Amino acid sequence: MTHGASTGARRIYLLVGAVGAGKGTQAEILRERLGLPHLASGDLFRKATREGTPLGEKARVYMERGDLVPDELTIAMFMDELAKPEAARGAILDGFPRTVAQASALDATLAGQGEAISRVVYVEVPSEELVERVSGRWVCPTDGTPYHVVTDPPRVPGICDKDGTPLIQREDDKPEVVRARLAQQVPPMLEVIAHYERAGKVARIDGRGAIDEVTARVLDALGMSQRVG
Repeated sequence: MTHGASTGARRIYLLVGAVGAGKGTQAEILRERLGLPHLASGDLFRKATREGTPLGEKARVYMERGDLVPDELTIAMFMDELAKPEAARGAILDGFPRTVAQASALDATLAGQGEAISRVVYVEVPSEELVERVSGRWVCPTDGTPYHVVTDPPRVPGICDKDGTPLIQREDDKPEVVRARLAQQVPPMLEVIAHYERAGKVARIDGRGAIDEVTARVLDALGMSQRVG
């Protein structure tokens, strides 16, 4: 089987990366460049509960309790999206599967309809750079305007350009919290990567540098750099 092709006619890509790696940004760029839907687990949950679908109502019960939505329910949501006409050519999966158990269950479900994940792109960024990226985020408490001390700083350090309000840092963006999140997130993520490496489907790319540089690496990993303009 060649890279970028699955056992079915569709191209189902999986983007993997730790918090701050920029995989969500790359998934959105791919959505525009390739014309494939970007399916992020968090977005699917919010959409399904907002629309009150049967799956959404089931998920709401878990979410309101603060519990994790069961794997089978999450997979059912993804499969629902993959069954829609806009996903006839494929899709970009983001944020799922997060564990080997989820990956195995998703693989089995796709195999049941003669399909498989086509390619897994792992956006690699060193841990300390991830901490720097995320902990550099500050926001205006008045209107939520975001800033970054390195890539998008305010004109006056610590002050909102628009209304002069002192900027705040969200709890999730504090360095010690980011490190704790990475310590929890990275080990199962690497197990998912190993799972798909055994199937020969993983492309590891350097997530450092400008966004368009990373996009070029992603497209190259998908064998598309010359075909997508």
